[in-house]
Amino acid sequence: MSDKLVRAMFANNQARIIAALTTDLVEAGRDIHGTYPTATAAFGRCLTAAALLGSMTKNDERVILQIIGDGPIGRIIAESSPELLVRGFIQNPAVHLPLNKKGKLAVGPAVGKGHLYITRQTGLKTPYQGSVALVSGEIAEDLACYFSSSEQIPSVVALGVLVNPDGSVKAAGGLILQLLPGASDEIIDCLESRMSNMPPISRLIENGKTPEAIIHLLANDLQPRIISEQPVEYRCRCSKERFLNALTVVQEKDLQEMITEDQGAELVCHFCGNRYHITESELTDLLAEKGKEHDL
Repeated sequence: MSDKLVRAMFANNQARIIAALTTDLVEAGRDIHGTYPTATAAFGRCLTAAALLGSMTKNDERVILQIIGDGPIGRIIAESSPELLVRGFIQNPAVHLPLNKKGKLAVGPAVGKGHLYITRQTGLKTPYQGSVALVSGEIAEDLACYFSSSEQIPSVVALGVLVNPDGSVKAAGGLILQLLPGASDEIIDCLESRMSNMPPISRLIENGKTPEAIIHLLANDLQPRIISEQPVEYRCRCSKERFLNALTVVQEKDLQEMITEDQGAELVCHFCGNRYHITESELTDLLAEKGKEHDL
């Protein structure tokens, strides 16, 4: 199955659900960053969460999820566009801890205590950022807490990653279920019961369940209405032009040092690992442009 995300309304528009299959997305992230199993689970949950958040953005908005904890993984960044082009970075990918008491990958201890940040960037406008203290470091619970405290939207979030014995990703996905204003107590009780009895989402995906099937599993008798379906993909926005533009803020003495000592520069994208060689001539042109700015 190809990765995709499906959005639906149900219960006479009293609730909405977003379900995503992200196995290929998470495997791409694992392959690029060389994550060990526990790090793969944490990173994969963040990439999946970013895709879910990306589906809730406006046309020109990017959303960035950032986890900063005191566990061995350190910082995780996951970013998505409305087109669900997702990329990410993990500070310490070589993290694998013993399984927890439930026999699952110990994501919480690997992340540790800290904060979750959600940043929404729209063009040249000042970014909006909200944050919440990490509840468990398990990512899903932390994101649900963010929705409740920062956006006042009662939400249930499920994120899951299954890892094969060889370290590759076997199944990954996630869902967000949100109650809308005016939801009845009966609907609230019904959905709480169903979510608590639902198998882990990664197991559902492992068993071949599509996002549509997961939606119907939760809301089949509540008249679910599919409103959109989108592919999900790991794709970086980096380019040589972007790196050249970033170098315009480098001090002249540092540019001169790159020219005289290194005869150029090699820049590496932290999100995808692509390398860009900036020639001595290109650095000289940048230096000349900065000189013109001083003359104005």
